[in-house]
Amino acid sequence: MELLTTGITFFQKGGIVMYVLLLCSLFVLSIGIERALYFRRMDSGRAFARDFYLALANGKRQQAEKLADDARGALADILFAVITKKPEASKNPATYMEVQSGIALAKLRKRLYYLSVIVTMAPLLGTISGMITSFSVFNLESGQATAITGGVGEALIATAMGLCVAIVSLAVHAYFSQRIENIVTDMEQCFSMVETADDESKEEAA
Repeated sequence: MELLTTGITFFQKGGIVMYVLLLCSLFVLSIGIERALYFRRMDSGRAFARDFYLALANGKRQQAEKLADDARGALADILFAVITKKPEASKNPATYMEVQSGIALAKLRKRLYYLSVIVTMAPLLGTISGMITSFSVFNLESGQATAITGGVGEALIATAMGLCVAIVSLAVHAYFSQRIENIVTDMEQCFSMVETADDESKEEAA
């Protein structure tokens, strides 16, 4: 209880900018939850990509098809459409994979830009607000030292809060950015294997 009271006191000492930073932290939290739920639906997973690649590399096309059919996510959907030669993918598989993967990655990156903005903006908000409060007291005739000290204290508290928000935002951004990089790598490997398998089947047919 005492810890909560101390936290509220520090929050109030940080000035009005603390409420802005609180909104920023809630915004980061909402983006993190929304992206986590979206990635859970749309990320097929590294295990799927590895199993699909190995199945196709060993000539087990039916097994690869079953893996893509059973899995969920953007990569699995694209691979299933190509390997089963659905009408939209049969004419030009390479173009289909390129276009659909681009659309999927754009959706995965959605809203992550806002996190990078908050990383830069949050620490600045507290510093600027506190410094304005500190230097505005030079217009006062008395009590300048106390007022300046209070302004610096407000700046430090708000800056610390801004740094905490920025660190959390950076961590969330880095986590999802790394997952996207893994998805890109998996896509490139699987698409390359699909094209190789198609070329080999054409050569055998010839």
